[in-house]
Amino acid sequence: MPLSLADRLDIQDLLARYNHAIDSADAATWAATFVADGTFTSGGRTRTGTAELEAFATDFAARMPGSRHWNNNIVIEGDGDHARMSCYLQLLKTGNSEPATLVTTAKYEDTLQRVHGVWRFTSRTVVRD
Repeated sequence: MPLSLADRLDIQDLLARYNHAIDSADAATWAATFVADGTFTSGGRTRTGTAELEAFATDFAARMPGSRHWNNNIVIEGDGDHARMSCYLQLLKTGNSEPATLVTTAKYEDTLQRVHGVWRFTSRTVVRD
């Protein structure tokens, strides 16, 4: 069965919760956007499972306070309880009363799964431009 409009909205909400959590240094909430054995790959390194994901998010908050993840051009495909998503990323640095600066641009390549009625990332890969 193709993804419903409700599925697509739920997946877009997952994407927004992911961004808000990482940008507000909420490591536990960020890690919870993934399945328990989910993977996040960035900078040639893969983190697997809740503990490694939380550690990454904690480290990211220390290195990049005031970050803002901005996604657009979201494409979602799938059926049933599995989906793939790709979207563009702009990572901005804010704060210190300076204008926001663009840190990087990239593309996310994702796989997702609905677990107990809730969409989660099974894998998320950052492909830098």
